[in-house]
Amino acid sequence: MKLLLVSAVALIDRDGRVLLAQRPEGKSMAGLWEFPGGKVEPGETPETALIRELQEELGIDTWASCLAPLTFASHTYEDFHLLMPVFACRKWEGTPHPHEGQQLAWVRVGDLRNYPMPPADKPLIATLRDLL
Repeated sequence: MKLLLVSAVALIDRDGRVLLAQRPEGKSMAGLWEFPGGKVEPGETPETALIRELQEELGIDTWASCLAPLTFASHTYEDFHLLMPVFACRKWEGTPHPHEGQQLAWVRVGDLRNYPMPPADKPLIATLRDLL
């Protein structure tokens, strides 16, 4: 079974809300809400991949020093196994805007369960609740 390494982030604003992105039409699991991030390419660290993905997907800049390791997800899907380091980030430059057709939502931790998520993302809610 193929192992897929994906890096994700909980962007946390000054009000303690977390940014979710809705997977756009045409992608697998379209319509589900997830924490921003993406695939770690060969030669990248999870932090480098996340900095690149945040720039490409949301138009914001952050730095490895602002990415605090939070937890990880390990989930077997039908045709691959996902390993996803998850970071918390409270400092970035710019305002997140969807660059890939996705919808964005700033969500209070208590409301995260109201957003349908991929199976790998759901267990992260409890960790965020404990953090915030």
